[in-house]
Amino acid sequence: MTELHPDRAEHILREVFGYERFRGQQGEIVRHVSAGGDALVLMPTGGGKSLCYQIPALERDGVGVVVSPLIALMQDQVEALRQNGVRAAYLNSTLSTEAGREVESRLASGDLDLLYVAPERLLLPRMLERLANARIALFAIDEAHCVSQWGHDFRPEYIRLSVLHERFPAVPRIALTATADEDTRQEIVERLGLEGARVFVSGFDRPNIRYRIAEAGGDARRRLLDFIREEHPGEAGIVYCLSRKRVEAVAEWLCEHGLNALPYHAGLSAELRQTHQARFLREEGLIMVATIAFGMGIDKPDVRFVAHLNLPRSVEAYYQETGRAGRDGLPADAWMSYGLQDVITLRQMQAASEADEARKRLERHKLDAMLALCETTACRRGVLLRYFGDPFEAPCGNCDNCLSPPETWDATTAAQKALSCVHRTGQRFGVGHVVDVLLGREGERVRALGHDRLSTYGIGGELDEAGWRGLFRQLIAHGLLAVDLEGHGGLRLTEASRPVLRGEAHLHLRTQSRPPARRARARSEANAFSDVAERALWAALRALRQRLAEAQGVPAYVIFHDATLREMVEARPDTLAELGKVGGVGARKLEAYGADFLDVIRDHEDAGDGDREVSSAEETLVLFRAGMAAPAIAERRGLSLGTIYAHLAGAVAQGKIPLGEAVGLDESSLVQIREAIAAQGGERMKPVYEALGGRYDYGVLRCVRAQMTSVKRA
Repeated sequence: MTELHPDRAEHILREVFGYERFRGQQGEIVRHVSAGGDALVLMPTGGGKSLCYQIPALERDGVGVVVSPLIALMQDQVEALRQNGVRAAYLNSTLSTEAGREVESRLASGDLDLLYVAPERLLLPRMLERLANARIALFAIDEAHCVSQWGHDFRPEYIRLSVLHERFPAVPRIALTATADEDTRQEIVERLGLEGARVFVSGFDRPNIRYRIAEAGGDARRRLLDFIREEHPGEAGIVYCLSRKRVEAVAEWLCEHGLNALPYHAGLSAELRQTHQARFLREEGLIMVATIAFGMGIDKPDVRFVAHLNLPRSVEAYYQETGRAGRDGLPADAWMSYGLQDVITLRQMQAASEADEARKRLERHKLDAMLALCETTACRRGVLLRYFGDPFEAPCGNCDNCLSPPETWDATTAAQKALSCVHRTGQRFGVGHVVDVLLGREGERVRALGHDRLSTYGIGGELDEAGWRGLFRQLIAHGLLAVDLEGHGGLRLTEASRPVLRGEAHLHLRTQSRPPARRARARSEANAFSDVAERALWAALRALRQRLAEAQGVPAYVIFHDATLREMVEARPDTLAELGKVGGVGARKLEAYGADFLDVIRDHEDAGDGDREVSSAEETLVLFRAGMAAPAIAERRGLSLGTIYAHLAGAVAQGKIPLGEAVGLDESSLVQIREAIAAQGGERMKPVYEALGGRYDYGVLRCVRAQMTSVKRA
């Protein structure tokens, strides 16, 4: 393996990407691949997989070639890399012939650090020949689970990627995915020839996501609307539906109720799908209502919620789809409403598929696991993670079952009635008819079939229709009833139902129609800050980011992530050096945008001097009177120097401390500052700062202005 300077990776992380330290296993992965080792990386969405190959590509000689099946992801990542000063490009079907030739020319001349390529393009003999004549730093195979023929995102061309190992044996390869159980991991290793690769498993937990699942009692659309309005007003989200028809209806309905929503499904033209996807990536607060055709590779970090109005096909699909929320690590929601019809529809779709019996059996197993996650009374995160072989025993405290533990009831007697009624009606009728019999309804069909004379007719008075439907859903989920998928959805008993019918086993189920737990509004990013001044600064920073993004035709998060703006609000940097320490602000972005963002922060510091919390200002004053200067207080309290000077300015204005002691300047310097403030009008500090040649900190200037203002008032 190649020997590399140990600090080189950390330098790239800090200077190019703007982060002070690696997270989790990132550093170990980067060092392993940079030194020439192969790797298989399993890391949750939002865990920083991209850096695991981007930094080694910059550290090693040559170009890093990234194989990705996702055109939208390629374009976003290339634009983000360019913003950081990295020479990046992509090759896919969206490029014109001329543009493609230009990228290939840059590849041949060594003028690229990273090249993103669609697998179909990569496998063309002409492309492989061009790569053979270039200096390759590494191959990164993103979304590596696409190699699995048993997975939900299988891509046939991925199987052929073993050619990379065969034709470029000396080039290190790194395969990455966020979704792979043990069997899928082994399949990735075998199909990509990674038997000698080091495997890095970072776990599957996404602690910032709150999981909430409830049965579809009542109007699911209305509950979705209430959820969005109350907890995510003006924020981006994705709503998944099972059918194209429902996608269209829900998107239209949300728009009619004042939300900004767009539909996305395979039935729309490719051009319209591309337009809607581009709008989702670039606009703030847009909601995409979609089938599973949407989402894979969407690298939008500020999606604050993912909602499901139908049951996903598998735990893998649910994990991947919900994982599109909160990629920036900030709080996000996974919200689901599902019902009995979802179960029946998915079972029918499985039965009608052209897959062989082994595949159908696997799909039934996966749907059973998804139902178990929905019906569990235990911590949902624990059930979810254990499915992927990731031990998680303690309650997470961030799912509906932990926040509002579900009530359970002894459903044995009711289940016996339900199972008996299925048996006595001939095991060929659907839920609706069996419920009619249990409730003693006098419908024409019930009488014509003679079911009004059965012993189970009218014995179900302890539950209403919704209660019985919920019970049948749980009996199906627990495997006590099966659905005749080839017929008309008729119910039949399974072998597992016999012990319950005979009274040999008791059945405890979760109580139906429990309202989903609601989180506090403060989790919404729009309400994440404690005072008016912070919220105003947050809004102003987002507005500036949007203006810059629109001017360049890129998504807003390509400029800075929400997490970076949030840190700016909390840290209140005063100088470019301080701003450069904020996570996500690399050298290139600091140069391009630093002055603009500092202007906004300083303007809001000027406007907010009187809005500081009294308790915080008093704590600063105590330390000042104990002999500590402003920089020492800032370091001691973990606050920005600007915040400390704001506290001191308030004390100066109130006559609690002398101005000279607060700023540590002699009278001649104070006179000079007063004159500059008077000459510039005193409303904004930036002109004063520039007039004085940057010799005095903004905080010092504010203290002097505070004293001048108090004298005028007196």
